[in-house]
Amino acid sequence: MSIVRDAAAIAKGMSITMKQVFQPTEVENYPDGKGPMRGAKFEERFRGKHQLQRDENGLEKCVACFLCAAACPSNCIYIEAAENTEETRISSAERYAKVYNIDYNRCIFCGYCVEACPTDAITHGHGFELASLNATTLVMRKEDLLIPTPALPDAVRSQKDQAEILA
Repeated sequence: MSIVRDAAAIAKGMSITMKQVFQPTEVENYPDGKGPMRGAKFEERFRGKHQLQRDENGLEKCVACFLCAAACPSNCIYIEAAENTEETRISSAERYAKVYNIDYNRCIFCGYCVEACPTDAITHGHGFELASLNATTLVMRKEDLLIPTPALPDAVRSQKDQAEILA
């Protein structure tokens, strides 16, 4: 009797499978899908590609305190600090991050770096298209992470002019 029950269960499962085989396939066209982000729907607490923020004057918020690197359990953040000068002002503090790299080969998107930052310089953005076949492209440099500078006047020609306008 158990053999008949087992055969009936297998037949029932196969009938469901066979019904689905002949149904048309429904595919959502990802890049052109619905929604403001080309079909992507983000949850409020989504942790995507990191972003280095700027303050209201356009200066970098990162003061190279190394707290994000110290809080990172996977040791994927590398920072080199440099001193601000009167001629060249990069951040509003005494120091700034000359080099700020995040190795996404190692990053686990835990968010500890965001929580540790006292100036809210590093945040999680909504960038999620990080996949690559080349591991060297997954090391994001400061230029890749920094949000764009606010629009500057056309008179800006050099870094010194830019520093004067942003200061």
